[in-house]
Amino acid sequence: MLKRSPKEKIDPQINDFLSLNGISINTPQLLAWIDVASQGWIILTPAFDIAYINIKAQRLLQITGKKLVQGHSLSQIIKSTLLNDAIREVRQQQLPQRVEFDVNNIPLEAYVHPGIEECLLVLLSSRRSIEAQQQQQERWLSDVAHELKTPLTALILVSDRLEQIIPGKDSVLVDRMQRELQRLQKMLEDLFELSRLENKQPIDNTNYIANSIEDLLENAWNTIRPIAELRNVNLITYTDEPGLILGDKQRLQRALINLLDNALRYSPENGSIEVDILPKGLWWLIKIRDHGPGLSEIDLSNMFQRFYRGDISRKRTSRSGSGLGLAIVEQIIISHGGSIKAENHPEGGTSIELLLPKGKY
Repeated sequence: MLKRSPKEKIDPQINDFLSLNGISINTPQLLAWIDVASQGWIILTPAFDIAYINIKAQRLLQITGKKLVQGHSLSQIIKSTLLNDAIREVRQQQLPQRVEFDVNNIPLEAYVHPGIEECLLVLLSSRRSIEAQQQQQERWLSDVAHELKTPLTALILVSDRLEQIIPGKDSVLVDRMQRELQRLQKMLEDLFELSRLENKQPIDNTNYIANSIEDLLENAWNTIRPIAELRNVNLITYTDEPGLILGDKQRLQRALINLLDNALRYSPENGSIEVDILPKGLWWLIKIRDHGPGLSEIDLSNMFQRFYRGDISRKRTSRSGSGLGLAIVEQIIISHGGSIKAENHPEGGTSIELLLPKGKY
């Protein structure tokens, strides 16, 4: 972690030092590395003035001479209402934002990140190169899907036929094959969904609607209720007021299904899953808690990674998923401008906290 004293300024001429895991690195060296980064870096002061801009950002903005812009207001250098609005929203909400805009007919993408003492970091990239990469990725996934779909469908049909003609104890092997084929099919579908989410514009909310939190939760729980009833696990919801979430109904629904299903996997029989809905300014804080054994620090740090399955011994069920469910949840939440984190509850079990924007009646 980089540590900087409050009085230090971001200036390549100052020979101060930063502590990076016990190793001292002087500021000129750090800024020299940032200068050769493949992504544009702009560091803003609390007054939205440019404290530092690297070479890549100058090229993307067609700026010649770093000293011409340092100390000037960003709005004087980049004439973009979309970017300025995103910066103000990051300052207000203290959550990162992604925005697309054009400068001199050049399509750009910016990630705006909040920092300590109200400083901000703007990361710039060219949308042309990003879109080319996305198109290449989508073509690759399409080709993979095409190559896998036909043999996978054929295998599923064969397994259905084998189920009818193979009697006795050997039918267990057919059941196992069918489950694995279904898991492979689900994994392929989840990979496509994750790819679409990662390539989606997070703050493009033109098609978002106000959704009832209670309805979303009820519909999500009804999806997994048959499995929960087999183990006598109940859903308990705490809320003081009805609430609306602004967003994509189907994807929000999917995120809640995945989270409730994950909580169910760790819940003991005759247990409960608790959902606490709390207002927090312009946001809803949703806490989903199970009463399982809790997670290790390694699991907590990696649970939203692709294909990460965690410690199997902590699960209370043998059901297995694609390993992509929580990665999809994270991308859905990010695409709505929200945040997600997991921690062990002081009284036992794991609590996953979501922050999502409020809707209006």
